[in-house]
Amino acid sequence: MKLRTFAQAAGVRYETAWRWFKAGKIKGRQLDTGTIIITEDVDPHAQTSPIVAVYARVSANENRPNLESQAERLCAYCAAKGWKVHKVVKEVGSGVNDSRKKLLALLADPLVTIIVVEHKDRLTRFGFKYIETLMRMQGRSIEVVNVTENPIEDLMADLVSIIYSFSARLYGQRRAKRKTEQIVKELNAQAQITITEEGGENSETSRETCDRPERPTIQRD
Repeated sequence: MKLRTFAQAAGVRYETAWRWFKAGKIKGRQLDTGTIIITEDVDPHAQTSPIVAVYARVSANENRPNLESQAERLCAYCAAKGWKVHKVVKEVGSGVNDSRKKLLALLADPLVTIIVVEHKDRLTRFGFKYIETLMRMQGRSIEVVNVTENPIEDLMADLVSIIYSFSARLYGQRRAKRKTEQIVKELNAQAQITITEEGGENSETSRETCDRPERPTIQRD
């Protein structure tokens, strides 16, 4: 049967069936005219079962223990949904780094139909919608387990990564680390000053209230 007919019988998009043929997942041959003829019978259950991969990421090496537990939680989630996990990908790198080799290889793998992540920013800090849209056009999807925001510590780690990147461009690689540390210290100091000033204003207001003399009570007959 033709590839398009096979795709309809299997209940998948033509593009998905084409990727299966190119990857050798289904048997067939391509004629000189370009038409693809599938030479095997359709097994809907085998063809439509999702190929699931989980992707776990942390920003720094000191967070590796969380990397392992994150992957375990994702696998448990897939098991609860009745999905068989075909691939577990664990990576250390910033969420703003668009050169993560393991993630790029996972996104480029046409056999993986569902990528499961714990948070959106585990996949990427920016541009999640772009990736999601492109995968949807390929008949693939991203499953986000937890849609709530991630802890502030990881966000700060990615912020430092952004500052380092800009510092490297402005001041050169040798001075980038020192400049980044200086900027982070200034940000922390400014935040501390703001907190102190707010606390001082509250204390001054309280002091004025306490020092204000009470108005005498006038009793009337």
